[in-house]
Amino acid sequence: MSKSVDHERQKARLRRQMRAMTGGSPKLHGLTERLMADRARWIRIPAGLLLILGGFAAILPIFGLWMLPIGLALLAVDLPMLRPGVNTALIRGRRWSDGMLRRWRDRND
Repeated sequence: MSKSVDHERQKARLRRQMRAMTGGSPKLHGLTERLMADRARWIRIPAGLLLILGGFAAILPIFGLWMLPIGLALLAVDLPMLRPGVNTALIRGRRWSDGMLRRWRDRND
């Protein structure tokens, strides 16, 4: 398989994961779709870098570690070398959160 086909496959997987994570909130889903569009590259890269830098300032009240994965996900759209790791982290994170939610629901029933 050629590298360009593999990169496109990883990019499609990243887009699917982002859609799945934001599917419950129409506003968040719309924002994510606009940021993931090819024409939004000029805003996606600086936003991703700022989120990562803000994540390193986690000791401040507004900033936090929550900014790191969002910034990496935004950068992974444009940087193929980040896609495999970000895809894996998104899939594992979704599985973990689904399992936690299921356990919480079962405990409360």
